[in-house]
Amino acid sequence: MDNSGKEKEAIQLMAEADKKVKSSGSFLGGMFGGNHKVEEACEMYARAANMFKMAKNWSAAGNAFCQAARLHMQLQNKHDSATSYIDAGNAFKKADPQEAIKCLNAAIDIYTDMGRFTIAAKHHITIAEVYESELVDIEKAIAHYEQAADYYKGEESNSSANKCLLKVASYSAQLEQYPKAIEIYEQVGTNTMDNPLLKYSAKEYFFKASLCHFIVDELNAKLAVGKYEEMFPAFSDSRECKLLKKLLEAHEEQNAEAFTEAVKEFDSISRLDQWLTTMLLRIKKTIQGDEGDLK
Repeated sequence: MDNSGKEKEAIQLMAEADKKVKSSGSFLGGMFGGNHKVEEACEMYARAANMFKMAKNWSAAGNAFCQAARLHMQLQNKHDSATSYIDAGNAFKKADPQEAIKCLNAAIDIYTDMGRFTIAAKHHITIAEVYESELVDIEKAIAHYEQAADYYKGEESNSSANKCLLKVASYSAQLEQYPKAIEIYEQVGTNTMDNPLLKYSAKEYFFKASLCHFIVDELNAKLAVGKYEEMFPAFSDSRECKLLKKLLEAHEEQNAEAFTEAVKEFDSISRLDQWLTTMLLRIKKTIQGDEGDLK
């Protein structure tokens, strides 16, 4: 059957399901197996939703899954209701991101009510990603990553919590909320430096915290680098720490050329990503008479 045929069949199923729901609500329908009719309607909505998916009619699929979710809730099938809201959210993601977020939030409410915080956290991340890529609302993405981190921490899933917090730190720095970014980078750096498997990453977090300090104030950055070396001696030997010292020296002398040279040398071995490049440019702009590039 071609996809347009699937769509027609889905529309027909939706109409039949609607009828079942209406008749289950009537006095006689309620007396004679009202719940059974609602269960059948649930199944029909879900089948219709999958047919709409095959026809790539994502909004209609999302709506059908939502109908199923509401009926599951009416029947007190909380888990099935949450699952249907997630299916609805995934369908809407392809057509209507705002609607997708509403459905995912509805599922999160059910999961938190059931005490399923790890699953709720996972879906907060999905919402954050929709805000990042589809709606480009970084403030809201941050809020959902923070909520996910909170839930993960409560469930002792610290590495998952740290992943979310690092996203928050990265975006906070981009939005020039440096104290918040510094606090997170220091916290995650301190948590990872004693872990044999993760301590290699700690130098990266202390490096990023130092750059955020540097943008705010050169003296602060100097003190921070000293503090991090004391806390985590391996940081002293890292290329990141050596770069910071060269940059501090160049900045103190207001020498834009030496600053650029140090960055180029570092970049030739470890490629700078977009975030690091942005932060280094912000620092370089505080050197008087600077052109504001790293070439």
